[in-house]
Amino acid sequence: MTLAQVYQNGKEYLRKAGVESPAFDAMCLFEAVFGYNRQGLLLHGDEPAPNDRIVVFNDSIHQRADKRPLQYIVGEWPFLSLTLKIGEGVLIPREDTELLVRTAEEMLRLREKAVALDLCAGTGAVGLGLASLLPQVEVTCVEFFDEALTYLKENLQRHPELASVNWMQADVLDPAVPEQFGMVDAIVSNPPYVITGEMETLQEEVRREPSTALDGGEDGLRFYRALAENWVPILKKGGIFAVEIGEGQAEAVRELFTQAGLKNIRIAKDFGGIDRVVAGMKL
Repeated sequence: MTLAQVYQNGKEYLRKAGVESPAFDAMCLFEAVFGYNRQGLLLHGDEPAPNDRIVVFNDSIHQRADKRPLQYIVGEWPFLSLTLKIGEGVLIPREDTELLVRTAEEMLRLREKAVALDLCAGTGAVGLGLASLLPQVEVTCVEFFDEALTYLKENLQRHPELASVNWMQADVLDPAVPEQFGMVDAIVSNPPYVITGEMETLQEEVRREPSTALDGGEDGLRFYRALAENWVPILKKGGIFAVEIGEGQAEAVRELFTQAGLKNIRIAKDFGGIDRVVAGMKL
């Protein structure tokens, strides 16, 4: 069987299984197993596929057909210029979250140095991403859950060039934790924000991600209240606070931040035109 036939069979299997993007998913899995991207497949498609690799590829196709997230099967995923290790137990980095990092970068880029916190860090995507854009920023990634922390530590090891990033295990909902950090220049966070009652309505693939990284409480605002009440106070004058939000949460989060004393609050839209980031400054 040729490489092209193996790919086509995999794509067709995913299509029949109802996978939303069978061609894209099959190509990602093909590249992970055989080492060829789409251009490589065009050049080498007539070559015979090694039998042992066919077995691995077919297994990955079956996992995807069973709705295991593509990113978990591949085992790593790009975020900005980084490649992050991921798997069960940690939130999958998404393109929308790059907007959070870009927003924070824009607000911090003129500072010669800064101390920042990435709360609910998960893989460390936000903290590592910010450091990759602004090497002068010293970032501490704060994560509570052991499984996610495993991936966070591995991703810090994967990117030794970002030596200004470190980690700490702590519960961001604990009001006693912020005082451990002293005053900081920036806080960024992609916290859980799905309304508890809507968890069961999420796509099956999303429900495979840890509920602890998704469930934001009865109204989805549990973490934002804690951030506003407990974490805004440790911002220095001129410090910035930026968070990712769920659809329809912009005004509620803006109000929480306003009440906490943040000024010049902005709302940024994602590629789909949905309010995705709320950011403000402590004047």
